[in-house]
Amino acid sequence: NTPIYVARGLEEGPVLALTAGMHGDEINGMEIVRRMLDIGHNRPKRGVTVCMPIVNVYGFLNYSRDVPDGKDINRSFPGTKNGSLASRVAYNLMREVIPHIDVGIDFHTGGAMRTNYPQVRAVLKDTTNAAMAHAFHAPFTIDAPFRPNSLRKEASKKGKNIIVYEGGESLRFDQQAIEEGISGTLRLMKHLHMIDWAPEPLVENRVIWNTSWIRARNAGLFQSNVKCGQLVHHGEWVGTITDPFGEFKEQVSAPETGYVIGLNNIPVINVGDALMHLGMDSSCRLDNTGNI
Repeated sequence: NTPIYVARGLEEGPVLALTAGMHGDEINGMEIVRRMLDIGHNRPKRGVTVCMPIVNVYGFLNYSRDVPDGKDINRSFPGTKNGSLASRVAYNLMREVIPHIDVGIDFHTGGAMRTNYPQVRAVLKDTTNAAMAHAFHAPFTIDAPFRPNSLRKEASKKGKNIIVYEGGESLRFDQQAIEEGISGTLRLMKHLHMIDWAPEPLVENRVIWNTSWIRARNAGLFQSNVKCGQLVHHGEWVGTITDPFGEFKEQVSAPETGYVIGLNNIPVINVGDALMHLGMDSSCRLDNTGNI
C-alpha cells in the first residue's frame, strides 16, 4: 500500500500526476511532493492533482534504488499482475493511476552518488512534451528519448504526457533542486490553467540537444575542478585522478564544450566510471564544430 493524495478544484481542468520515489533512495522528489502537500500547492483552482510522494515504498525502507528482488520499477512497465515485485508495482500504477490522468511529472534524482543539476527530460519532437518542459522552465531541458519499459514510455502509449524532473543526489537533500522542482511544478500548473500564479524563473532555460559522459581512463581518486551547472570548454582541465600512494597524477580534460549537467561525487573510481555528464546546447554545438 502507498498513499495517493487527490485534490480537486472547484472548476473543470486537467488531471496532473506528481509521482516521486520510483527509486527508493531518490528523496529530493519525495520532498518536492511532500512540500507541495504541506504548503497546499497541490490544491488547484481548476482540475485535479494526484500526488504519490513514494511509489517504491520497499526501496525507501531499505535505502535502495530498487525493490528487494533487485529489479528497477522504472524498467518494469507496463508490468504484469503475477510477475516480479517491480512488475506488480508497475502493473498497479498503470491500472489504478495512469488511466485517470492527463499529464504528469515524474520526479527523480541522480543515482549512484552522482548529482544531477536541475533538469527536465522530455521528448521535444512531441509538441505537448515540449510545451510542458518549456512551461516548467528548469535550468536545463534535455531532449531525451523514451527509455524501454519506463513509466514515461508506457504512459505515452495511452496518450498521457509525462515529463521527468531530475535534481540532486540520492539520499541527500539538495535545496536548490527541491526549490526548482516546486517552482517549475507551479509554472506548469499555471500553464495548464490549474492556478493563476506561479513564481518567475530565476535562471535562463537552456535546451540540451546532445549529451556525453567523461569517463575515467584510470582507477584512483578523482577530484573535480568544476561545479555542477558550469560551462566547460573543449580541452579545459576539469579534474584530476591520482592514486593513493602518490605514484601518478592524471589531468582530466573536457573532450568537448558543454554544461556540466551531472557530476560524480565518489572520490574512489574505477576504469570506465562516469565522472561528468556534459550537455550541449546550440551554442556548444557550434563551438565543437569549430564554427565560432
